[in-house]
Amino acid sequence: MEAEIITIGDELLIGQVVDTNSAWLAEQLNLLGIKVHQITTISDSREEIIKTLTEVSRHADIILLTGGLGPTKDDVTKLALCEFFDTYLVFNQDAYENVERLFRQRGFLMTEINRQQASIPAACTPIPNPEGTAPGMWFEKDGKIFISMPGVPFEMKSIFINQIAPKLAKVNNTLYILHKTILTHGVGESFLAQTIEAWEDNLPSNIKLAYLPQPGVVRLRLSAVGNNKSLLENQLNEEQVKLLHIISDLVFGFDNDSMESVVGQLLRMSGKTLSTAESCTGGYIAHLITSIPGSSFYFKGSVVAYSNEVKVSQLNVARQAIIDNGAVSEVVVRQMAEGVRKNLQTDYSIAVTGVAGPDGGSEEKPVGTTWIAVATSEKVVSHRFHFGEHRDRNIRRAALAALNMLRQELK
Repeated sequence: MEAEIITIGDELLIGQVVDTNSAWLAEQLNLLGIKVHQITTISDSREEIIKTLTEVSRHADIILLTGGLGPTKDDVTKLALCEFFDTYLVFNQDAYENVERLFRQRGFLMTEINRQQASIPAACTPIPNPEGTAPGMWFEKDGKIFISMPGVPFEMKSIFINQIAPKLAKVNNTLYILHKTILTHGVGESFLAQTIEAWEDNLPSNIKLAYLPQPGVVRLRLSAVGNNKSLLENQLNEEQVKLLHIISDLVFGFDNDSMESVVGQLLRMSGKTLSTAESCTGGYIAHLITSIPGSSFYFKGSVVAYSNEVKVSQLNVARQAIIDNGAVSEVVVRQMAEGVRKNLQTDYSIAVTGVAGPDGGSEEKPVGTTWIAVATSEKVVSHRFHFGEHRDRNIRRAALAALNMLRQELK
């Protein structure tokens, strides 16, 4: 079965609000074995909604809509659905009692405009929304399923997970779509494609490979389609093993892993502690580390040494080392790593110094030049990188490279 997702709202089209609903719904539908054919964003216009529903219903089996179910005049989805299904609005007592309950709990006075939330198209099966005032709606027409849900993400997710997904699972019980994602770091997608070309060419016909590059990371997503879930899982596991034989040194995680979560797990398992000294990354490495729940077990703290004076006073970097070599140099980054590790008394430390850009580069040290060091009580490992000319990407790539160096030392 194929699905279409339609997100409704002028705020989405002008960039005021980012559409996260469609990405989440697409993921959930895939887990149910329902392939998403297209995602469309349209305005709060009755004509546009009807036109889009007419077009997508020609080829989609399931059409999901989010948005436009509020109580104000700009919310026209219900009226458009009434016209499309040649029906009319009726008062629904259950929906009204839900709206009344929510207003009572929140201490608000219910008005006539809120009462209108309980009016729904007569041709639909209402879907209760315990998180909000607008109920969802399930329609069936010409063998197609149409589902309308609120645009508020937490309301939509609650309705879908608890009520819609179980119904769709019963409708589509013949096909599975399974995914396995392998996370790589340190090389670009063109290098990866060349390295694994022979393996990719010999994938089973029901498995497809997608390259999903991000700054510093390339995700390799394997997607398997079939009606035997156990067989698909075995196929994906077999192909993953084959792939790891080729690029094991580039792989740092799988599926929903992140570099910071993998490093955090290694630190926690080993009982080791970490500190960071950051110049060009400005605390971004510490931010990534502390984004992981439980990071307080292994992360002690960071020194953001953006100026040379802080490098000298807080990290014990020799002033003469900066004069002779510059702040972006191997000798300085090694002293930064040693200084923060000793000062914060940790087992490991990371230090980064570089030219993030867009200014500050030279012929010898162009924008993107970055030195990274990882220190332990026995040694300091340091490497020079060149990440390019874009500031934000340089910061992100430097942070990931630093964490990956630590990951390699922990392994």
